[in-house]
Amino acid sequence: MKPTDIAHPDYFHKVVDCQWACPAHTPVPEYIRLIAAGRYGDAYMVNWNSNVFPGILGRTCDRPCEPACRRGRVEEGNVEIRKPSTHEHGPHPEPVAICRLKRVAADNKEDITPRLPKAPKKKNGKRIACIGGGPASLTVARDLAPLGYELTIYEADPKAGGFMRSQVPRFRLPEAVIDEEVGYITGIGNIEVRVGERVDSLKKILDQGYDAVVVGTGAPRGRDLDVPGRKEGAKNIHVGIDWLASVSFGHIDKIGKRVIVLGGGNTAMDCCRSAKRLGGEDVKVIVRSGYEEMKASPWEKEDAIEEGIPILNFMVPKSCTIEGGRLTGMVFEKVKAVYEGEGEKRRRKLVPTGEPDEHVPCDDVLVAIGQENAFPWIERDAGIEFDKWNMPVVDKITLQSTNPKVFFGGDSAFGPKNIIWAVAHGHEVAVSIDKMLNGEEIKDRPLPAVAVISQKMGIHEWSYDNDISAALRNKVPWQDQKLTLKDIKVEVELGFDAKTGFAEAQRCLNCDVQTVFTPRLCIECDACVDICPMDCITFTPNADEAELRQQLTAPSLHTEQDLYISDTLRMTGRIMAKDEDVCLHCGLCAERCPTGAWDMQKYLLEMTHAGPGCRKPQRKAA
Repeated sequence: MKPTDIAHPDYFHKVVDCQWACPAHTPVPEYIRLIAAGRYGDAYMVNWNSNVFPGILGRTCDRPCEPACRRGRVEEGNVEIRKPSTHEHGPHPEPVAICRLKRVAADNKEDITPRLPKAPKKKNGKRIACIGGGPASLTVARDLAPLGYELTIYEADPKAGGFMRSQVPRFRLPEAVIDEEVGYITGIGNIEVRVGERVDSLKKILDQGYDAVVVGTGAPRGRDLDVPGRKEGAKNIHVGIDWLASVSFGHIDKIGKRVIVLGGGNTAMDCCRSAKRLGGEDVKVIVRSGYEEMKASPWEKEDAIEEGIPILNFMVPKSCTIEGGRLTGMVFEKVKAVYEGEGEKRRRKLVPTGEPDEHVPCDDVLVAIGQENAFPWIERDAGIEFDKWNMPVVDKITLQSTNPKVFFGGDSAFGPKNIIWAVAHGHEVAVSIDKMLNGEEIKDRPLPAVAVISQKMGIHEWSYDNDISAALRNKVPWQDQKLTLKDIKVEVELGFDAKTGFAEAQRCLNCDVQTVFTPRLCIECDACVDICPMDCITFTPNADEAELRQQLTAPSLHTEQDLYISDTLRMTGRIMAKDEDVCLHCGLCAERCPTGAWDMQKYLLEMTHAGPGCRKPQRKAA
């Protein structure tokens, strides 16, 4: 194998699994260390600069960082760390509670408003329209307003926030948190929010002379149910996202006692838990797939079950039963999963079991079987090309449409995803607009800012806490169900207190503090090999990757993470190979090394957002 180019920004970035997995590339270990140090305001600002909505995301994020977290893999392969298990079924490796630690920063921070950017008094003369006031548009506004751009946000609802406000229930996300973090953005200045103003024509917006237009309207149309009896029972059959919005804005405050929720995604979980709080005594979630195949996040399913809501799987709706002009229930066909083909061609097919259909009585049905984009307000002669699925043709990097002035972000770009993806899109759109309006090629994307700093303070002392906590993941405490199930506005999760937040922060492995090897200093004494608790360092003859992975001290099984390969060593002609996948970043190799061939260096990567950093440097005349 060739020596690893650790100077490439992506190499150590990929080793920080959580940051690599985050669409906005938030420097997770950095803010977790700040939480452990009690510097909550600093931790909040690290988040705010990257993901824009720390308090909101600390309660609602889909957490792509947590499945990627190295902590789970390390616990899985290290018996010593897993010893203090209190789980009923033995050791159960779990990632750091990254998402809920965001909330610790948000809940415990001091007043950070003096640290927020302000729009300059002198504007740059460029005007941007954002259609939709959700996370994508708000991120664009946050990035561009401090640069002197004037932004106008058109929002059909009474308040900005998009689906964060309209579709996430208040028992998960209090309105005060949304108001606070939306307010941080609108308070920058140069941002006009026109609430209650629905855009019905893109051409009318373009005719107003905006220099760029951002479409951040989400995926506002819920898929409906097409079965016999649907029209006759329409009064009591509701499309999930529309129903949630009506609940959020106070238009609906009750539901029947017997409720069926159709669908297996997060919207279905929000629907069933909301129904339970609005008078639903017998609430059921009915899904056509199996439990494991449901699209809802595992914790969302667990929360619904914890509140006494059963999930019935492998049942396909056939019809609605109507008596006396009123909905009385639904009929379901029982199915099973059959798999056909092999490898990548393996496909699941649902086939009837042959059992009798099942009738489930109900008073109301909430349909949460998916969401779709809807652009009836975009004229087909506005210069925007649409594909065969009636989606706009959008560049996956720049997010520019076929009309160079129009950009798409969030769910409106590529279909339903989540808040953190919308934020990531917003940052990229802002970069594209800033480069375009400064006469630059927008496909020339800026590299991230990278800083690598040695953490060495003494012979055996580092400027970070390299002790590995053996504690299990801490459980977020809940408010008493006697209170939460009676009032839809009472938040269920109480969040970690400062003490528990510190304990959870200690579980972080500091994956951004990298082991850096200098071959010319190595005397091949193997001291680092002897002391490594994970057996992830090997000195061996070089070979191709497949063979080399097998000849490591502990064979490397996960090929997703790279091997760190050194230059050929001068004494024996061997190379140093390190399996990045299970490294604890404990620094013992560097402490034991007698020549300083190993060093622990903090690798801080920050994405380059709109502004001078994203543009090419201009040469000035002498």
